[in-house]
Amino acid sequence: QVQLVESGGGLVQPGGSLRLSCAASGRTFGSNAMGWFRQAPGNEREFVAAISPGGLRTNYADSVKGRFAISRVNAKNTVFLLMNRLKPEDTAVYYCAASLSEATSISPIAYNYWGLGTQVTVSS
Repeated sequence: QVQLVESGGGLVQPGGSLRLSCAASGRTFGSNAMGWFRQAPGNEREFVAAISPGGLRTNYADSVKGRFAISRVNAKNTVFLLMNRLKPEDTAVYYCAASLSEATSISPIAYNYWGLGTQVTVSS
């Protein structure tokens, strides 16, 4: 059974940083793209970042470009999201996702496996 488990969320002040982790089990995703999405109350789930299987290609939403960085360690079947200069509008539940393809798609329908999410709250 495939599982994606996110960790690292929490409460942080504006301007602060957090690093989210997503550990996959049940199969390896070293040949697949992985991504992060987020969903705030009353909003649809939105794309945040994605990374290619080898980690050489990344894709970011305009709202996080230059502040967030996605990375992966295939040997640990884990993907990370480093979030810097956080803003109140970054507050959301953050979801890890794994695709069965190599494409760093921004569409949630391109991803086949999802974690349960971790809450990130940016507030003073």
